[in-house]
Amino acid sequence: MCGNEALAEAAVIAGCDAYFGYPITPQNEITAYMSRRMAEEGRVFVQSESELAAINMVFGAAATGKRAMTSSSSPGISLMQEGMSYLAGAELPAVVVNVMRGGPGLGNIAPSQGDYFQATRGGGHGDYRHIVLGPSSVQELADCMPLAFDLADQYRITVMVLADGILGQMMEPVVLEPKPRRPLPPKDWALTGMKDRKQNIVRSLWLAEGALEELNYRLEAKHRQIRDNEVLCEEYRIEDAEIIVVAYGIAARIARAAVDRAREQGVPVGMIRPITLWPFPSAQISAAAETFRVFLAVEMSCGQMIEDVKLAVEGRCPVLLHGRPGGGVPMVDEIQDKIRQLTIRSGAV
Repeated sequence: MCGNEALAEAAVIAGCDAYFGYPITPQNEITAYMSRRMAEEGRVFVQSESELAAINMVFGAAATGKRAMTSSSSPGISLMQEGMSYLAGAELPAVVVNVMRGGPGLGNIAPSQGDYFQATRGGGHGDYRHIVLGPSSVQELADCMPLAFDLADQYRITVMVLADGILGQMMEPVVLEPKPRRPLPPKDWALTGMKDRKQNIVRSLWLAEGALEELNYRLEAKHRQIRDNEVLCEEYRIEDAEIIVVAYGIAARIARAAVDRAREQGVPVGMIRPITLWPFPSAQISAAAETFRVFLAVEMSCGQMIEDVKLAVEGRCPVLLHGRPGGGVPMVDEIQDKIRQLTIRSGAV
């Protein structure tokens, strides 16, 4: 299956109750697929009149305790930011998929990783975060959808799946099957009517003195819990490495091939691949910085994830960038040449 359709089917299997979306390339297959599958399952599908409408429909469905999601691509995700801040302020669970394209502005429809800052720093107004998952294959796209819904329900938070145009469009074999759900708390906050219970109000407006400050402290306590318990990353051939490549998503697929080629030439290089982009695997990279000489961030941007790598390294060794922005895709030979240059500079071999 192509990545967009695989993640859509995985969302259906994971129990998505309602999908709201508006067409935009390169994620249109998600909306088209859900228009058919949600109807077959007797669930809710709405092609909204805009991305602003879609995210606010997600808010409404999430407030009733349903598993709700939307998807879009970079300009459309920008239009959703106010609604996503409202979701955070109301502590509502939701899943948002961003199949990134080149920017800024309308940009182009080529793959990009230029939305990293927006995704990992909240994106909208206020002091909040999303959980952000960065899959690197069609199978991982499918596997991260049930995880996204479970994380959203467990922490009452928005979970963003950050893909790109290559992952959304490429076709690979995929296994689709139900996953066991995490033990999840009851949704006693949901709007299900007042029969036999007191009134419940879902809101993001807090005007009483100190009420908003209390909410922000509660959100930060939740963020700390997520940082402590939900970090995911892959470490590849780092045991004896002196150069560490850090990359995520489709860029990590390409970087891994460059690492393998460099290894064939005797270069001691390995890779750390963040799977959760927030929370970022800072502890794993910090531990690696105690041993390795040089880090190389490979991104489809002018350098965004590299800032999190530098924060984790804390100045103990150099952190360099190989980036391709605006829809540019790094090639294996480019990364291999960069690794070779770092090898000469660091004296790794």
